[in-house]
Amino acid sequence: MPKYLSVTGLILLFAACRNTPDILYKSTAYSIYSDRVLQDSFQAKALSPQHIISNYKSPANALQDANIVFKFSINGKDNEMLSETNHHVTIKSEKGKFETPLIVFGEQYDEPSTKDAFLKSETGFTIRLDMRPVLQSFETKGFFTNAKAERIYKEDFKAVYVAGNILPMTWDFDNLKNRPELELKDADGDGIYETTLLLNAPSDQRQIDTVWQLSKDISAFPQYQSPHVLADAIYNMALEEMENAVEKDSTLRTGKEWAGVWTRDVSYSIILSMAYMQPQVAMNSLRRKVNARKRIIQDTGTGGAWPVSTDRMIWAAAAWEIYLVTGNEAWLKEAYEVIKNSLFDDYKVAYDETTGLVKGESSFLDWREQTYPKWMQPADIFESECLGTNAAHFQANTVAAHMARILNDTTGPLFLEKAVAIKNGINKYLWSEEYSYYGQYRYGRVSKMLSPRSEALGEALSVVFNIADPDRQKKIVASTPLVDFGIPCIYPQIPSIPPYHNNGIWPFVQTFWLWAGAKAKNEQSVMESIAAIYRPSALFLTNKENFVAASGDFSGTVINSSNMLWSLSGNISLVHKVLFGIRFSEQGLAFDPFVPAPLQGKRYLKNFRYRNAVLDIEMTGFGDSVSSFTLDGQPQEAFTIPANLSGLHSIKMVMNNKIGTLGTINKVPNTFSLSTPMVRMYSDSVKGSQLNWDFVGSDVSYQIFLNSTKVGETKDSLWNLNVANPGFYQVIATKNRSLSSFASEPLPFFQQKMMMWEAEDFAPRSSKGFKGFSGKGFVEINQRQNRKLAFEIEIEKEGNYVLGFRYANGNGPINTENKCALRSLYIDDRLRGGVVFPQRGTNEWSDWGYSNYWTMRFLPGKHRVALVFENWNENMNGEINQAMIDALVMQPL
Repeated sequence: MPKYLSVTGLILLFAACRNTPDILYKSTAYSIYSDRVLQDSFQAKALSPQHIISNYKSPANALQDANIVFKFSINGKDNEMLSETNHHVTIKSEKGKFETPLIVFGEQYDEPSTKDAFLKSETGFTIRLDMRPVLQSFETKGFFTNAKAERIYKEDFKAVYVAGNILPMTWDFDNLKNRPELELKDADGDGIYETTLLLNAPSDQRQIDTVWQLSKDISAFPQYQSPHVLADAIYNMALEEMENAVEKDSTLRTGKEWAGVWTRDVSYSIILSMAYMQPQVAMNSLRRKVNARKRIIQDTGTGGAWPVSTDRMIWAAAAWEIYLVTGNEAWLKEAYEVIKNSLFDDYKVAYDETTGLVKGESSFLDWREQTYPKWMQPADIFESECLGTNAAHFQANTVAAHMARILNDTTGPLFLEKAVAIKNGINKYLWSEEYSYYGQYRYGRVSKMLSPRSEALGEALSVVFNIADPDRQKKIVASTPLVDFGIPCIYPQIPSIPPYHNNGIWPFVQTFWLWAGAKAKNEQSVMESIAAIYRPSALFLTNKENFVAASGDFSGTVINSSNMLWSLSGNISLVHKVLFGIRFSEQGLAFDPFVPAPLQGKRYLKNFRYRNAVLDIEMTGFGDSVSSFTLDGQPQEAFTIPANLSGLHSIKMVMNNKIGTLGTINKVPNTFSLSTPMVRMYSDSVKGSQLNWDFVGSDVSYQIFLNSTKVGETKDSLWNLNVANPGFYQVIATKNRSLSSFASEPLPFFQQKMMMWEAEDFAPRSSKGFKGFSGKGFVEINQRQNRKLAFEIEIEKEGNYVLGFRYANGNGPINTENKCALRSLYIDDRLRGGVVFPQRGTNEWSDWGYSNYWTMRFLPGKHRVALVFENWNENMNGEINQAMIDALVMQPL
């Protein structure tokens, strides 16, 4: 059978299959039948359980807007103009080419857009940038000051890039360095930088395969047969792609375009299905994610990985699932040591004793601007308390408690105590009574507020892990926003951010949401999820990593991959863990199936291997529970089999043919929130002090917050400040409850000035020639130098103070690598917690910022504030744990 078919061949095949199959799901966007998927003019057809054809082709090329939005970037940062201020041109190509006028860096070029202007295919787009004012400032001053009043030093200048709204451009500033075609070059040294991009290239949008036909022997795995040939074929395609995802060294890899796998990716995949489908390979893969110190590796995340990102602990849930599947006690002991070590480090660095919650970036949503407001620095992201990450830590502590019990380790009660604290914190601080689901995170700088956006993975895990009680579980499933093509990672979407986590749907997240719907016994939610998993698998003829929430198209996301491990793992679990309801426990195997009425009929799962047993399972009917269950023809009161069962056995289940309630869902348009206001503070002798911001849209009101508490609202673009109300001010733009922006960056308003103690007054000054520091210099900290940096300070007045450190870390970019520096904070020899100094740019040592902040009460007199390198402060790199400390800063409150 040929791998590819012509369009004519596909039309003939589809024409030969015009019978009207049973409809399983129908919406305004697409329909699922027993043997096909229909979406607009596209169709995928299962000719057999081993053969699918599809005529899907991304429609993105035909209607590509010719009005282009872009801006320039020095060193891969959004630092040319104010956020939301961009250059605009309309491309009118001649002979396939278009050239911009010469645009001066920092001066907006704003050409009015042209209605119904479409970009011709394969247009050469030459961009010309005048960098002479920047270069001249470098020569005369040693730095350039941009529109945000930020200094970019000559020594830090590495390259200039273009970011924009059309492929191959992207708004993902943090990853511009990985896109060489987006770098502008000055070939003749005249200060004019250029690059030429090929826009609207067919290669950006094409769907390669038109046919999937089984080509591997998958007989060693569980064989599925149902009344629906489409479902059977999609399952078999997932099994084949699972085989493709196993590396030669018997570990798992992420996807077709990626070698290797990250900790969170492999862990979620193992939880979904790889623990029992590939137990030894899953075990090998988790071992690969443990470092020499027997800690779980945080291999990706903002600002240099751990501890800005802390979701590595989902490894524990994956390790536990492998134990439940295999009963391997040696594995249990091995995994427990790693989990215990990792949790103890996190307790000292990332656990918030006040709220019970865990700090760190949203689990898997690890690209800063995709899910956070742009003003948030990596240190701010470390301080955020996120739903999905806290769900992962809750489960890690719960798992550790179970392991401790089995292994007779007395640490079990501590793990349970931490798990309860996290659960209580999630339900107290992250629950939104207004929306009937959890907010995505608490964020801020000194005080925190709840972001009311939904966060799909976290919502799902809160149900699956029983963080929410049964009543809240039902509310979450009924209330969390869904769009036409599934559950978006977050909702509403963030404007001016390209699809990926933002405006994106990820099939593995959709599967966890499917689990949540089944647990809540919500049939409508379950069918929405099953349809959202089947549609892209059939049309794209592979398990894609993600697709655009607004269009359902695989084209347009920042990065994508076929044969994606966690997507295919979820697809397999749809059959095993939802329709057949397979559950692994310490005692054995249990069954808790949920079969929606549209999928009723007889289905078989043969050759399912569990420890020393091989099971052939037959199921009849539909419903939310089992009415009869037989093992080898013998009726069983409990729908379980013991862990010590061996040999070949047959199971027959008959469903109750009823579902208690259809359930409701919250289907909404794919909506974008308002832009985050850019707020400035002005003070003069006539008007006093004011907050001022640009309008972000018509019919918008602006809520004013002081220390995360709402203190007023206005339709105007300014707010008068009163010296009687000092604190940190923020503004939220709102049009209605679904359109509210993120809160703006907290701005301090105090009569008492910030206090500063220069680091070089307490330790030897560094000889490195970096610029932009305060005072007379700065102090280097690493594993050898200044392992303890102590500031001797004197406080005149008792009160609360905000404390932080001004620092530089040029050991890597903001978005990747693993060289976040961290230290333990001691106040008068008492350990208070962790201080993080995340990466701020590769070799950008003159880019100074601030660590996370601590709020403390000080009595009058002398005090000792110390940064100490402890053994739990080892980062993921292990070799480089370095920062330059400029000063200790304290703000009296």
